Order: sequence, then C-alpha cells, then structure tokens
Amino acid sequence: MKLNLFSVVTFLILLGSCNTHEPIEIDSQKLLETIKMLSDDALEGRAFSKPGNQRTQNIIIKKFTELGLETVVDNSFYQEFSHTFKGKIRQEIFPVKNPKEDFSNVPDTIAKGANIIGMLKGETGKSIVITAHYDHLGIRDGKIYNGADDNASGTAALFAIAEYFKNKPTKHNLIFAAVDAEEIGSLGAEYFLKNYQDASNINLNINLDMIAHSDYDPELFACGLFYYPNLRKPLERVKSDKIKLLFGHDDPDSKEQSDWTSSSDHRVFHRAKIPFIYFGVEDHKDYHRDTDTYGSINPEFYIEAVKVIIQSVENLDAHLSK
Repeated sequence: MKLNLFSVVTFLILLGSCNTHEPIEIDSQKLLETIKMLSDDALEGRAFSKPGNQRTQNIIIKKFTELGLETVVDNSFYQEFSHTFKGKIRQEIFPVKNPKEDFSNVPDTIAKGANIIGMLKGETGKSIVITAHYDHLGIRDGKIYNGADDNASGTAALFAIAEYFKNKPTKHNLIFAAVDAEEIGSLGAEYFLKNYQDASNINLNINLDMIAHSDYDPELFACGLFYYPNLRKPLERVKSDKIKLLFGHDDPDSKEQSDWTSSSDHRVFHRAKIPFIYFGVEDHKDYHRDTDTYGSINPEFYIEAVKVIIQSVENLDAHLSK
C-alpha cells in the first residue's frame, strides 16, 4: 500500500504523542522548602499526640487553605480521633517510671490525633484518595527523629500534587489525606476510611511514604500491581529520563523482594478491597534513625519522584474513568 507524505507525517506525529508526555512543571524550590520545614527540629519529630505533631497539623491546614482545597469532613480540614492505649503499647508510647513486668501498674491512656483532609472536585462522583502520613517517631533518648524521608517527603508532595491539579480538570475527585498515627498502626487511615460516608465511591488509594531517598540507583517503586494488574498499563506509560519507576514488593511469595503490602497506610484500603498503588523507596541506612534529616535526602531524586507520581495520577485518573 502506498502512503502519501501527509499520511506518513501524521502517523509519525501520532506515534510520538503516544510515547511522550508534556513536561511536568512544579515549584521545586517550594517543594524542598516544605520538606525542610516539616523535618525541622522545631516540630520535634512529629510524634503522635505530641506538641510537634499538633504544630504540624496547623501547617498542613494552612497549606490546604492556601491551595483552595475543599473540605471533606464536617466543613473542616480537621478530622479528630482518639485511641486508648493499654499495657505494653501504652508504656512504649507514653512511658511511666518503674513499670511492672506485666504492665499492671501502667494506666490506660486516651490520646488524640487528627487527619487533615482536603479535596479537589472532579467531573464524576468517584474519588482517588492520595494519602501520606505526617507523624513520625518524636524524641527518643534525647535525639530528635525528624523523619525527612519518613514521611515529610510524602506530606510535602501532597501540596505539590494539589498545586499541579488545582487548575487542571480530573475525572475523579482528588482527596488529599494527610493522616496521623501510621507509625503506631495506621490509626488515622483506619479512622478516615471507617468514617468516610462516601467510601463506596473510592476507586483507588495512592499512598506516598518515603519518596525522597536514593542511596544508589535512582529507583522509585510502585507497589500493588500483583493484586491489581489492571493498573499496570497507565503506570507503564509514565516517562522519566532521570529515575526508574519499578514495579514489585507486593508478591507475598517472592524470595527476592520483601512484601510491602502491609507496610504503610495503603494496607487499610487493601483490606477494604479498595485498589492501591504505594509509591516508596527501598529501606535505607537512615530509616527510623535520627539521621533521617533534610540533609540526608536526595533533592534531585525527590523532585523527579514527585513529577513521576503526578504523571501516574493523571494516567490512573484517565484509565479508571474508561
């Protein structure tokens, strides 16, 4: 069959458009300033129910307000919850002096936390919930555990993603959930999902936890395709010349990789049979140590990881709307 020049040129343009993506533009400087602020000593490691954690809540509320997000719960960004801690777990989180071996002298403690939740409305009633926990380990033995990668990185990324999409129409509502108490059992994510009245319309959870640290190869993992293979194609279309988006860490029978299926807040959605994609990096030498500071992250990797995640959100939003 003969093709005229116009047909050939048109074909090449269409072919190119299928394999490229418009460059993602974000305010990289603001992103880095935000992760630095969230991992500052002034927030004292953001431990659940501690003053530094509560100051972090105020920062997130201010950011959501500035972004013009809509409220989701009771006309407020703030979703408070409480939890009763008993025995050994109570002693680990709220220690008392001279506990007995059976912890019988350790009183129950009720502590309060809060999720901070905002939304950009889409064109349908369906939602994608983008989660990132903002709590960390606090102060231990006099050392501040600032948690720059874990998980100031995911929290700061929420703002950059919301900034990108606030003037771009999406099919789904994008719900941005900065959740509390992940480090002690995903209590915040669990409370959100249990009490969110429109949970039946959640099509996907995208969870961000530790996305700023790359010791060796610049690799970001998208976990969840073992369970939800229908989400593979939109992620395969994500393009980056600077980092590798890899799939894995979700096969419980794998002998080569650890299984991250229950490693962060996405586990709550998975248990509720809501599909998830979890973005994260391999554990590293600073994980859950006081050396997880702003100075230990890889800024260039982090900026590109956020851009890759934004591409992923775009592709998944379109894919799940078909």
